Amino acid sequence: MLVGLSGALETLCGQGFGAKEYHMLGIYLQASCIISLIFSIIVSIIWFYTEPILVLLHQSHDIARTAALYMRFFIPGLFAYSFLQNMLRFLQTQSVVMPLVLLSALPLLLHIGIAYALVQGSGLYFTGAPAAASISLWISMLLLALYVIYAKKFRQTWQGFSMDSFNYVLTNMKLALPSAAMVWYEPQNNPSLFCVSISVPTYYLLFM
Repeated sequence: MLVGLSGALETLCGQGFGAKEYHMLGIYLQASCIISLIFSIIVSIIWFYTEPILVLLHQSHDIARTAALYMRFFIPGLFAYSFLQNMLRFLQTQSVVMPLVLLSALPLLLHIGIAYALVQGSGLYFTGAPAAASISLWISMLLLALYVIYAKKFRQTWQGFSMDSFNYVLTNMKLALPSAAMVWYEPQNNPSLFCVSISVPTYYLLFM
């Protein structure tokens, strides 16, 4: 859903960049982040109450309790992920590629150490995995944010935080919601691949 919500930036930032209204890219980015923040709060509330929801759906109490604990540790990463998706769209519409690769490689390398430390070293075990993912997502998001703020190439497209962004929330929402719906309801064309994508992470989770 959060990936879909950020899809509005592909249209808005693309139009702004093509029309040479460079300052609007930063405005659209902030408006999209506001929308993502709202939906992240809604999703995080649902995740926080995963246990009673799963019990209501007739899952066993042990599974519901374990799943809820896992999801609660991943809630901080949800917000970082939502902001990260918006910044990726912001950069992609400006044809920024190599910096994305480099700034993605560093968090990936750090994630290996963080995950091992939290899963094996700290005694968190399976809850260390979502905690490590949350930390790594925040590192990745902050690195991209610092790059956008301080890189000279974004002086025209990022001019700091502006209250004008609130005026474009509805404009962004009109594109974000259909985009999110399209991603949400996208059919799985390969059922076998879909099943493997679920079973493999579950298999490894059992051995954490």
